[in-house]
Amino acid sequence: MLLNINSKVLEKLLAKVIPAVPQRTPLTIIENFLLEVTDGKLIVTATDLHITITAYINVDADQNIKIVVPAKLLFDIVRSLEDTNILFEVEDNKRLKLKTEKGVYHIGFESSDGFPKIPEVSSKRLLNIEGTLLKKLIDLTSFAISKENMRPAMQGMLLELSPDGLKVVATDGHRLVKHLSKSFEFEELEQYVIPERAISIIPKIVTDDKISIYLDKSHLQIDVDNISLFIRLIEQSYPDYNAVIPLTNESLLKIKRSDLNSAVKRMLLFATSNFHQSRMVISTDKLEISAEDIDKGSSGKETIWCEFSGEPMNIGFNTAFLNEVLNHLDSETVHFKLNSPTKAVIVLPEEQKENEDLFMLLMPVRLNS
Repeated sequence: MLLNINSKVLEKLLAKVIPAVPQRTPLTIIENFLLEVTDGKLIVTATDLHITITAYINVDADQNIKIVVPAKLLFDIVRSLEDTNILFEVEDNKRLKLKTEKGVYHIGFESSDGFPKIPEVSSKRLLNIEGTLLKKLIDLTSFAISKENMRPAMQGMLLELSPDGLKVVATDGHRLVKHLSKSFEFEELEQYVIPERAISIIPKIVTDDKISIYLDKSHLQIDVDNISLFIRLIEQSYPDYNAVIPLTNESLLKIKRSDLNSAVKRMLLFATSNFHQSRMVISTDKLEISAEDIDKGSSGKETIWCEFSGEPMNIGFNTAFLNEVLNHLDSETVHFKLNSPTKAVIVLPEEQKENEDLFMLLMPVRLNS
């Protein structure tokens, strides 16, 4: 016998690790789990060379071994089983035998020699943060991460440690989100860029409790209970996001967020699929928003009451981008600071939360005549 384990316990363990297994890769070895049984502990590791997840559990085992097995096949077999015990045995022909009350299953395995090593992260920088806050920061900013590979740094989220506090920034050149947590303070400015794929995995790993994040120039490590997440950082300088923040936006639009958000969602039904363009006509006390799909002969228009302290303005937005910005604000009233129909627009909640500063920026689009 190699080990004896409950199927649901094993399923839970494998489910934590399988997000690191790549969907497609020319390097077949990383399509596997690294299974290590040592001194009554089962350790499972997966990696795509950019993200590595390792998790362990204490098991009933009578021998030590280190092998690689097909990740998807093992996971699919285990989660298809009812709540039962699985007896693992190693056979001489490099096959792993899984035996339950109802069946016997065989999986081929290979030597672990070619499996990539787990990254080593120095403890040069330690960041202690509540898991609830980290998940909140990811939710607030990740939608603005760039999907284009022209500037790799923008395909990640910037984690900036500064004397002002902890800043999290994401931008795709069309919109920018910056969140400052003032309850932190760091002596020097340090920047770390976390890739988008890792950002999508972190909330699945962290709990709501305080966690420790270890950072060095190339990697980030998070340890939570019996699981460790290693992330290869994007080693390119993040663009100077402060350079694109306008300083002369003096026209202020105050509007009820729920009213505008509802109207924007309806305009998405009429905006063309290519450009998602909507038009805003802003005057002293009302905002008219409209969208049109000429090819389909459909259009929509709504009027919303507002307060505007500027000259009347016609301005266009990508409706989908505007919708995402509004979805990530929870203030009853939002403020738009504008300059002209071609300049970046600042979007802010009317009231900032204690020890927080949330800032959003949205680029307008050129209106069709």
